[in-house]
Amino acid sequence: MLEEYGNKKWKALLSAIFITFALLLNNVYASNDYDVVRVGITDNKFQNVKKQEITLYGTAECELCDKSTKTVITRITPDTDIKIRLCQKGLIVEINGHSKVFQDLVLICPQGLLGVRDLLRKGQPALYHGAFEIVQNSARDGFYIVNLVELQEYLKGVVPNEMPVRFGLEALKAQAVAARNYVLTPRTQAYKEFSVVDSVASQVYYGANTEEELSTRAVMETDGVVALYNNELILALYSSTAGGYTESYSNAFSDPNTKVFPAPTKHYLTAVPDKSDFEVIDDDIKAKAFYESKVPSFDIESPYYRWSKEWNVKELEEVLKTTLLAQSKTGFVYPAVRENEDIGKIKDIKVMKRGNSGKIMEVEILTSKGCYTVLKELVVRRVFQKDGVSLPSANAVFEKKLDNYGNVQTIVVYGGGFGHGVGMSQFGAGFMATKLRQPYYNILRHYYTGINLGTVPVTVSGEDVKQTFWAPIGRAQLVITETNAPKIAVMINGKEHEFPIAMPIFHREHKIDISRYVDDGFNTVTYHAPSLGRSVKVYVELVEKYGKINQHEMEDD
Repeated sequence: MLEEYGNKKWKALLSAIFITFALLLNNVYASNDYDVVRVGITDNKFQNVKKQEITLYGTAECELCDKSTKTVITRITPDTDIKIRLCQKGLIVEINGHSKVFQDLVLICPQGLLGVRDLLRKGQPALYHGAFEIVQNSARDGFYIVNLVELQEYLKGVVPNEMPVRFGLEALKAQAVAARNYVLTPRTQAYKEFSVVDSVASQVYYGANTEEELSTRAVMETDGVVALYNNELILALYSSTAGGYTESYSNAFSDPNTKVFPAPTKHYLTAVPDKSDFEVIDDDIKAKAFYESKVPSFDIESPYYRWSKEWNVKELEEVLKTTLLAQSKTGFVYPAVRENEDIGKIKDIKVMKRGNSGKIMEVEILTSKGCYTVLKELVVRRVFQKDGVSLPSANAVFEKKLDNYGNVQTIVVYGGGFGHGVGMSQFGAGFMATKLRQPYYNILRHYYTGINLGTVPVTVSGEDVKQTFWAPIGRAQLVITETNAPKIAVMINGKEHEFPIAMPIFHREHKIDISRYVDDGFNTVTYHAPSLGRSVKVYVELVEKYGKINQHEMEDD
């Protein structure tokens, strides 16, 4: 055990063990950024990611490894507690009563799963594929448990927790592609030690103990597939319920770097109505008509399709005293509210600007002490809380009820949707899959404007690059976007091929039809590195059957 670490004979044994597990360690630290996901594991409340102490274990024999040297420190029997706590010198590791101080560590369980004592997900013990990296933060006042997990295994723990399995296979496939895109291109990365967390702050990931057969099939049958716009991965935002009309990215989000609102436009994240005859909902009259009625749309089966909240004026004034102060810290409340400031009595609430879906972009709260302007959908939702809970969405219409003297007595909000409403609506995807019988690629194309589907674009130069992908109807083409090579050599499903490249002068890409070599279902392609220092940027684009979405069943529902 740990007290034997440093013994010469034990070191000799460890070197032999390391040879056995070197391949696994190399896979954990794969050079391809798209092979492995780094997930920060939170607590039972999905809040705290920084730890002071924790107990880990494996369902089979584990190996504790030194991160810096990638060598095995010790082997640990199944279900043995591995207690780790922070001290001034680093991390104290205690196993079976023996302890020793280390720095950053890696825990692997080649024949089983890894667990965290007393951590639950969906009421079950949280178990994980891959490895745990135990890494101290830069301030050395805490450490993180980072799950290093292969992308496909990560998605198996995401899809059934982000979308109900009852939404059907095609909706789950759409969710799998969106989740794959999201983890590969997250909007922000708050921690340098990992890319995403396991909560709604990124996307929900509950690990191996929550996998479902149908959602796992959806992950496998979209293997390697991502959504692309102009040959680049998109930011595949999604939310529970759009309310019948999605919103443009720029109208809902601020720029993650400059914090400027509205954010720069993302052309594939533009407002999309569920029905072509829905007009733009950019004023109070249109918003009131839309969100105070249950117009048939793809989201109509969501419990949050339409909702309302009500406050008496005293109640809302008490809420605003707290929320305006808290949200002033975001920089999107003008003027900022100071501690113990008297905001006065509510005189009026006016929506000054709406997005295409009717989403509030700017609202003014007029009080006896002044006028407070609130910007951005999430800030608006958090300002107007009811019973400590933010508004489900900012697709909202305010209605004031006055007393006999013209004073505000009651405020009612009518709204629709749940979440930011940008990109794919999960309830909408479920409706499209089960009621309209749409394939996943039509669902994605409805919510993400002008996209195509394919593998992650890669640059091939010094080494061969291998990709796997699932072709739903066995049709695909190579897309070459950058090259100084006259030809490309590839191996498709075990057979070698060579294709000339004729890059057009006034176009960004050259396409090569490889459908005759592609199977319905799982495929592998290996791009061979061009010779003489040349390079090529390439990906496989899927070619699907496109069909017009039939809305008759939606209208009859």
